[in-house]
Amino acid sequence: MLDANVLITANNLYYEFARVPEFWDWLLHMGEAGHIKLPIEVLEEIISGTDDLSEWLSQKENRRSLELAEDVNITFVQQVINKGYAPDLSDDEIEMIGRDPFLIAYALVDPAERCVVTTEVSKPSKQRANRHIPDVCKTLGVTSVDSFHLIRALNFSTSWRP
Repeated sequence: MLDANVLITANNLYYEFARVPEFWDWLLHMGEAGHIKLPIEVLEEIISGTDDLSEWLSQKENRRSLELAEDVNITFVQQVINKGYAPDLSDDEIEMIGRDPFLIAYALVDPAERCVVTTEVSKPSKQRANRHIPDVCKTLGVTSVDSFHLIRALNFSTSWRP
């Protein structure tokens, strides 16, 4: 499960569309193969933008390749909030954590086979709504990796061809 920040950071810093189109083709290929998926909540977050990334992900074939075709388990979302953040979050805190509980809940469906990919780094001292994705994942027994781990694990290279 990809966090929105993985694609946003890739486009803004490392793999701009015009400079490294191979990366974006590789993502689509990995999405088609089922190795990389974005939950609808993450897709909506990105598509709501007005940049090249939102435009690219809004294209029907690109969205179809990357979208996770399943509904979220609300029980898992509640578990992520209660155990991963705090059981008594205020409305402001719920708004602050945004769509992260959904992302982690999709990985909870099959923690042995799914992981969360994020650019966030562990900050164990953070509490409640300020907790970072890797720390929430650890609490719930979900694997969390960074973008570069994903790229190495799935063998991306600029010479990649489908």
